[in-house]
Amino acid sequence: MKTYHYLWLIIVLLFSCSKEVIAPEDTGFFKDDKRNFSMGFTSWPYAPTLDAVNDTYLFLDRSGDVYEEIFPQKVPWKAFINDETLPTAYVDDVYKCVYHRISGKKMILSVSPLSIFRDNLAPDYDGSLPVYTRFSDATIEDAYFKHLSYLIENIRPDYLIFAMEVNEIYVHNFMQWQAFKILMKDIEERLRSDFPELPISVSITLHSLYEPDITNAGLYQQEVFDFVNQADIDFVSVSFYPFFKKLKTKDKWQQAFDLLYERINKKLAFSETGHISADLEVAAYNFSVTGSQEEQNEFLKTLLLNAQDHAYEFVIWWTHRDYYQTWLTFPSETQDLGKFWLTTGLLNDDGGYKEAYFSWMEVYDKPILIN
Repeated sequence: MKTYHYLWLIIVLLFSCSKEVIAPEDTGFFKDDKRNFSMGFTSWPYAPTLDAVNDTYLFLDRSGDVYEEIFPQKVPWKAFINDETLPTAYVDDVYKCVYHRISGKKMILSVSPLSIFRDNLAPDYDGSLPVYTRFSDATIEDAYFKHLSYLIENIRPDYLIFAMEVNEIYVHNFMQWQAFKILMKDIEERLRSDFPELPISVSITLHSLYEPDITNAGLYQQEVFDFVNQADIDFVSVSFYPFFKKLKTKDKWQQAFDLLYERINKKLAFSETGHISADLEVAAYNFSVTGSQEEQNEFLKTLLLNAQDHAYEFVIWWTHRDYYQTWLTFPSETQDLGKFWLTTGLLNDDGGYKEAYFSWMEVYDKPILIN
């Protein structure tokens, strides 16, 4: 059925005059008859409307066998520390995940104790921070575990990433790195005890670990790889946006992938990835890099071939569609940051299909082997 659906979709799109469709320059890059990894997207919506949210979940349903909910990077610290009523917004965030649950698709839930800038603990729902000395304080550990337990019991994910981009705290708040490692170890032990059947993971940022621009780069890499190799987790999740490092060729992308194979002794999954399809300039960060649909497509193909060769648990492309309309609603303090990923979708902002979409569907159309 998938093969028929895919061929029918190509025919309809090629002859449609409602949207500009760019046909792939070549097909058949994925030679295997079956794939041995799952594929999907996050639920990030391309516009701040109910129709866009619903359309996003429909796309996730038809274009992947797994999808990811990245829970808002806030923690109701006060409620869990003081045994108070949970914030209404928090309960609503949980309900949205439950309400939009896609039947027949596995769901990854990604949660973080860290802020979006990965330099401190995540804020509470009122914007405040909890009182703490170290990230490993008992009050912080207990509150965060209660937070995770509440999410697990109510959302019931198939996978849990209980901390996102953990290596970034080493870079942005080194004084808390050792305490953060203690927090993570204690949390993983409690998860194993209370939810023994749930596959768990933490994620790391490959673009930060590959050729790191940091003092004592070798020590940084060793610390992070030792941490994930020694952790009692089922697989290591990877966040990778190669344009952050201006990696633009197959050779460079492969060198980054090879670093993982050389240094990590666990199964891998890509929990967040993407590549720009147009030139990018963010003046506030003094950052610019060229991009194109062709380059985005080449990165995606390289990623999927690596996923097959190394039997990744799953590959999650962060946003299925460019999100200019959502970006317009960002608060001023995050608008510059939000520019980085604007053109990383496999669909344009108007819903037109990019080259990489066809490569994605070519591989998704393959029957999947049981991991």
